[in-house]
Amino acid sequence: MIGVTAESTPLRDATEVTDHARRCFRPAGDRVGVELEFLVFDRADPGAHVPMERTREALPADLPGGSRVTFEPGGQVELSGPAGPLPGTVARLTADVTAVRDGLRAAGLALGGVGLDPVRAPCRQLGLPRYEAMAEFLGAPYGPLMMCSTASIQVNLDFGRRPAVRWERAHALGPVLLAAFANSPLSGGRPYGWMSGRQDVWNNLDPTRTGPVPVTGDPVADWAAYLLDSRLMLVREAAERYRPVRDGSTFRDWLAGGGGRRPTLDDLAYHATTLFPPVRPRGWLEIRYLDAQHPAAWPVCVAVTHALITDDRAADAAMAAVEPRRAVPHQEEWDRAARCGLADPRLRNAAEACFRAALEALPRLGADAALTGAVAAFADRHVSTGRSPAADLIDPAAHPAPAWLDHHAPDEPRHDQLRHDPDELRHDHGHEGRA
Repeated sequence: MIGVTAESTPLRDATEVTDHARRCFRPAGDRVGVELEFLVFDRADPGAHVPMERTREALPADLPGGSRVTFEPGGQVELSGPAGPLPGTVARLTADVTAVRDGLRAAGLALGGVGLDPVRAPCRQLGLPRYEAMAEFLGAPYGPLMMCSTASIQVNLDFGRRPAVRWERAHALGPVLLAAFANSPLSGGRPYGWMSGRQDVWNNLDPTRTGPVPVTGDPVADWAAYLLDSRLMLVREAAERYRPVRDGSTFRDWLAGGGGRRPTLDDLAYHATTLFPPVRPRGWLEIRYLDAQHPAAWPVCVAVTHALITDDRAADAAMAAVEPRRAVPHQEEWDRAARCGLADPRLRNAAEACFRAALEALPRLGADAALTGAVAAFADRHVSTGRSPAADLIDPAAHPAPAWLDHHAPDEPRHDQLRHDPDELRHDHGHEGRA
């Protein structure tokens, strides 16, 4: 079952898995980092696949905010911005998104403001060994959809002084935030049936690695158990050689002697990079359950998520709003949020309370009037009306052109053009990057 990987000391028993899990919950400050994924479309022919090299050639050589640019297997472009306090993080990444939008527009391309490709079949453009093995493990149809047709916003948050508290908040508030920003209702040119089709795609992969981590009050024990009981996906046999594991064995099985050798700490660390729960600890919180938004709307998603998880007063109000829903089985609540979005009255009511709390917190977090106003406008348009962004995408009468395509003109006023001192754009990279 197990091949040869890099040299390291074999793990003795599950206590070393717990030690690894403990290192994933380091107390830290209050930085926020953001990773934005976008599908890329040909403006003249949105149904055509855009070669990744065409996208690469259209991107600016340098981005003013210092974001790192990478590509996902289907050619999705990803911007990983430097981490820092909320105002600077948003300002830097806003500058970079604007530069990317302008560069793509000049080349006849556009970013997609949607979490699941609405019209194109999956088409993998990256043939890296890890992706080859991952594709073989996941299988069709959901593996190709996840790898090539989805896009998300990942918000990375420091754990603060009380990691267990922020861990609990990130999970308890997840269904409400998922519903509020649900933005992937189309696939294959027709309604998918869920407001967040992207989340349903993830649900239909291996649940041992994409389901939410149980939250019992002991995050270290919960994450260690998740690491042990999730199936092995890939074994790294050499620096650039990976092999899918297809016998259903878990890391716990391997540790108990289910292979030709005992796993090492390197094997455990790599195994962790193949797990994709909605919230993942990596020394910081990875919030992974948010659909990609319109290129001008992503700051709202980041600001609200950051405020509700890191600001204690906002978090207390938000947790009180979701308390009555805790009796519902957790996976059922995630599924309801992805299927219904804010059309579910209880999720809408909770979202209204959460957005009120976030709006009160944002000035405390240094947000300026433009960002706070954008959050208020989003709340008026989507939360108060019970219409997740997905509802706009499935209403063709409201949009003569596809609502998910970035149509802005160069001289169009945009609320994402936030004004900040140019010196704020110079900042070191923080926690960023996604395995």
